[in-house]
Amino acid sequence: MNSEQTKSNNSALYTLITVFFFWGFIGASNGIFIPFCKAKFGLDQFQSQLIDFAFYGAYYIGALLLFIFSSIAKKDILNGWGFKKGIIYGLLVSTFGAVLMIIAVTQGSYLFILGALFIVALGFSLQQTSAQPFAASLGEPHSASSRLNLAGGINSLGTTIGPIVVSIALFGAIPLIEVDDEFIKKFAQKADSLDSMITLYIAVGALFLLAAALFHFSKKLPAGKSDSSFETANKAMQTLIAITVILVAIFAYIFSRYEDAEFITRFIENKEKDYLGLGLTVSTLLVVVIGLFFANTTAQKNPEGWGAMKYPQLVLGMLALFAYVGVEVTIGSNLGELLVTADFGSIAGPALAPYMSMYWGSLMIGRWAGAITVFNPSSQLKKILLIVVPYIAFGVVLAANAISGQDVTPLYAYAFVILFQIAGFFLGKDQPSRTLMIFGLMGMTAMLIGLFTTGTIAIFAFMSGGLFLSIMWPSIFSLAIAGLGKYTSQGSAFLVMMILGGGIIPPLQGKLADIIGIHTSYFIPVLCFAFIAFYGWKVIGILEKQGIGKEIEVGGAH
Repeated sequence: MNSEQTKSNNSALYTLITVFFFWGFIGASNGIFIPFCKAKFGLDQFQSQLIDFAFYGAYYIGALLLFIFSSIAKKDILNGWGFKKGIIYGLLVSTFGAVLMIIAVTQGSYLFILGALFIVALGFSLQQTSAQPFAASLGEPHSASSRLNLAGGINSLGTTIGPIVVSIALFGAIPLIEVDDEFIKKFAQKADSLDSMITLYIAVGALFLLAAALFHFSKKLPAGKSDSSFETANKAMQTLIAITVILVAIFAYIFSRYEDAEFITRFIENKEKDYLGLGLTVSTLLVVVIGLFFANTTAQKNPEGWGAMKYPQLVLGMLALFAYVGVEVTIGSNLGELLVTADFGSIAGPALAPYMSMYWGSLMIGRWAGAITVFNPSSQLKKILLIVVPYIAFGVVLAANAISGQDVTPLYAYAFVILFQIAGFFLGKDQPSRTLMIFGLMGMTAMLIGLFTTGTIAIFAFMSGGLFLSIMWPSIFSLAIAGLGKYTSQGSAFLVMMILGGGIIPPLQGKLADIIGIHTSYFIPVLCFAFIAFYGWKVIGILEKQGIGKEIEVGGAH
């Protein structure tokens, strides 16, 4: 690739990553809306988690619909549009969702709010399906995960800033990621609380339109198209539809139980253990896992009709991404509940903010370090930056908390934990699969330490999950779509569907926590990290059999 082409691609990449910031900024508001809506509408914990279910479920439905419509049209709709237009259309859908959110808030309907949030995230699904392969295509294959890490680092910056802005808009204060019910109730009683949400989404809708205009009028951003040929994957489509129908049926039954007076009395008011509810939530996980393993084994025997699913690196990558999104969301969603227990210092209310912020900030720390390669530093400079950049990012997280008035003193010792992540980068030797395996094992170890200890050590162990998760999305994504050729955008849609993990694994851990306790329930993240580590170990052998292992690994990024 000549220098002029590289310069052009870099300009396109810098324009593209603005939308990644956008996702982080908007998506982070879920952490504020969940406790707000819980108190405002008198919800129990499961009902409040429907915000995550609606948000992450929309990614799955959006990507699935795109795939189905492409199959019916017998052409890749997204590729026909071009990735640039895909992003623009996605932003416009999100704008429509913001308008619906304004109406929903005006009417004070929780179900309407869930529906509006679903539409916002539906737009995000189209944006992500377009932007991920677009970013990966703007350079050599071996540096694809590095470009995605850069975009992910910008996304994490948005995640760090978003909760501060949203909490100010809703509460006139800066509680950050988590606040207690009493704090929420106090502000929910104010007449202007919902007015603030309306104002917020007017601004959000305007930002969506502004971003769409930025992409539409940007001359630096090419249309972004791959091979225009398209093969309908009827068997893959039928399998995904079957999985979806079963999931909808299970969740419909789960929701219907909340209309049963006996259920409400026994399990919500009397706090009985809901073993049937646990079984149902476990079954949603099994439906996805068994369905995809069925697809993988069947496609190996006869690949006709399976499209991108005939590639084992993709199908296993779908499961790995499902586990990744699930564990990322479930650690953060349940951390607040964990820290209020006596074994973890009874940390509640605004005092939770620095810990929750550092968990999400840990993702930024790793992604900033993982993006170093995209700037092509010398070998010696790169080694220095791998040590310095994580601590610069750490300082940004501390500063964000300090500016918001939080006590960051308890977080200073976390600087020691970051050393383990730095060691992981060096041990990974710039190889995506190796780095993924190492970080998966480190994440699993951290969760085990958290399970068998309490207090500060356990808190830091659970928070460090963010450090080890930080590089997983781009690594999994770039490895999973490697060698897919004309199936790249189809494979990208399949991968984006697996954001569904964020809507299934957290409720599963929540139901489990009701029965065995919140601390013990953290064995769920252990299993997720273990599978991700397995994928890092397994995928390189798969790619080598296809003759592309060295192309992906040599000179690769985190």
